[in-house]
Amino acid sequence: MTGLRIGDPAPDFTLRDQFGQEVSLSSYRGTKAVAILFYPYAFSGVCTGEMAGIRDRLAEFMTFDTEVMAISCDPMFALRAFADADGLNFPLLSDFWPHGEVSRAYDVFDERNGCPRRSSYVVDREGAIRWAVHHSMPEGRDLDEHLRQLADAV
Repeated sequence: MTGLRIGDPAPDFTLRDQFGQEVSLSSYRGTKAVAILFYPYAFSGVCTGEMAGIRDRLAEFMTFDTEVMAISCDPMFALRAFADADGLNFPLLSDFWPHGEVSRAYDVFDERNGCPRRSSYVVDREGAIRWAVHHSMPEGRDLDEHLRQLADAV
């Protein structure tokens, strides 16, 4: 699905989070690994479950050595409402404009639906991709396995 391979440099980006603050992948270089989760839509059933799963297991992902961020093409204000409604206390980044630019850089943008495909990456401290997985629409049992694998990768 993607032209990016393990060991490739992760495309850098700067996006606004649900509070309007700019977040840059490169700001973590040399200090933290980053788990990046692309998801299609805020407030959709599977995405709500996936983000709640991350929230519930956040201690497994976020450490002194790792940061977690999730990216969708939803506007910043929708992400704020999504975070507030579901108690999501990690960065939700808006790839709204230019629409899907970061999702395209990671080769996970679904042109037909106008949203990212469900994909996750772990970027190491040096900015290289160390782990990646791509899903269509995982069912509950697949989601648990995905979260376990992600936690093991960070």
